[in-house]
Amino acid sequence: MHHFHYLNNELYCEEIPVRDIARAVGTPFYLYSEATLTRHFQAFDSGFAGMDHLTCFAVKACSNIAVLNLFSGLGGGADIVSGGELFRALRAGVPPQRIIYSGVGKTAAEMREALEAGILMFNVESPQELDRLQAVASGLGVEAPVAFRVNPDVDPQTHAYISTGLAKNKFGIPVEDALREYVRARSMSNIAIRGVSCHIGSQLTRIDPFIEALGKLKKFISLLEERDIRITCLDLGGGVGITYADEQPPHPHDYARAIQKELNSMQCRLILEPGRVIVGNAGVLVTEVLYTKVNTGEDQEKRFVIVDAAMNDLTRPSLYGAYHEIRPVVDSGAPPQLVDIVGPICETGDFMARDRLLPRVSQGELLAIMSSGAYGFTMSSNYNSRPRAAEVLVSGGTFHVIRSRETYADLVRGEVIPVREEP
Repeated sequence: MHHFHYLNNELYCEEIPVRDIARAVGTPFYLYSEATLTRHFQAFDSGFAGMDHLTCFAVKACSNIAVLNLFSGLGGGADIVSGGELFRALRAGVPPQRIIYSGVGKTAAEMREALEAGILMFNVESPQELDRLQAVASGLGVEAPVAFRVNPDVDPQTHAYISTGLAKNKFGIPVEDALREYVRARSMSNIAIRGVSCHIGSQLTRIDPFIEALGKLKKFISLLEERDIRITCLDLGGGVGITYADEQPPHPHDYARAIQKELNSMQCRLILEPGRVIVGNAGVLVTEVLYTKVNTGEDQEKRFVIVDAAMNDLTRPSLYGAYHEIRPVVDSGAPPQLVDIVGPICETGDFMARDRLLPRVSQGELLAIMSSGAYGFTMSSNYNSRPRAAEVLVSGGTFHVIRSRETYADLVRGEVIPVREEP
């Protein structure tokens, strides 16, 4: 459920007409509902009530510090994959003891920053990363708390680009190699073994792959226990999907019940890393219609709606072929037309939707690209030297600009023209 709804044929976010926000901040902009963010976080987290657990929001899904601060206030932590995300999480007020550090390419500098901050745990993804972490921790005179991200070779049945748990993916350590790395880590003076980690992919719409992966992890943990290696944390990652079109993902409580049933009597702290399932349907991208046009050929007529949002603002349709529902902000009841909804970027791949039935719209009208809260702004860029969009958070009857729209000056910040000597 989300708090975007129509009242008298006009789209509202909570108690505010989306059109009013557009007048105030301009377009395009990302719009988030605080009530929806709160509801979704609590719906996910409450499924594990009664268990020792920590819900670490996947910062890569939506990294604005206002959003991170909201989740931290609800008792959540952060799953990070870079030094920049660590900086954001700390700036947002997330306690370092609630921060998990994942990712295959951590640098020595990033390791040092995380160790100095005192994070909960590193999810180590390769033998060489373990060696580097030992060296960095030794240089600081501290212990690095670790889990190894185990690759269970489970098919998550999702898009190939967001599958992370197969042997052919770059993530994690194969089960047969991970045991050797745990034994090796035990002998390292500045490494403290805390847990086992696993993340098999994103936008999963079935529970079966999670349970298959968890079954393999349980067997692996038994092998560790046989070698007197004690595990206190089990990080199951994230990946629960949302409805973009006609998907039917599991309810978070159904997912939680299945996980708890499989865990049975295991005595360890459970760590979850949800992202999309919390923020995906809590945000939309609002854009204005710039032009409409019709291209005709020998055997076809093609209609285009050209908007001021582009693939630099929302890359998922062009990158993944992803579907996003697109709604008029003011529904005139006009008959639908088959159109391509495209942006201003000089690429044929710059589209929000192709061959989509959309009520007839005119210049100046607003469209809302739904379910854009996850991997929307965080994947945006300055391609074609386009300033990145504003981000706005609605809370009841008020709204806050939580990230200002970039300016042209922002585009060239840090760039210099070298002074050259005269020939």
